[in-house]
Amino acid sequence: MMDSNAKRCLAICPLFEAELLLHLMLSNWQHPFANDEAFRQGLLECATELLLTASHDDCEEVFIEGLKSSEMNFVAAVWYAEWCGAQDDSHERESRNLWLKNVRRSLPSCFCSTDLLGS
Repeated sequence: MMDSNAKRCLAICPLFEAELLLHLMLSNWQHPFANDEAFRQGLLECATELLLTASHDDCEEVFIEGLKSSEMNFVAAVWYAEWCGAQDDSHERESRNLWLKNVRRSLPSCFCSTDLLGS
């Protein structure tokens, strides 16, 4: 049986490449906390936890509309973790919401079913 996308993405979370991708995502789209190492580490931990939950075979929770939990990917997990964080914290909310909008607009394929992407 083939691993779900969420399981495959979870496997990269402890690697240096996940930290690099996260830093690039935050920097490229001018996240207000892009240079805050503690923020980046916390966001990576939240995204990892989300992918861990989503990778369970019996997970039916929908984190992002139109994307099954088994189809979650690293970018979507980071986005969702930050979306949750921005809702709970009014600090830099406008800048954080702009970052969320820009990531979603720039990388739409990360937020849709893999069935729609073809082979």
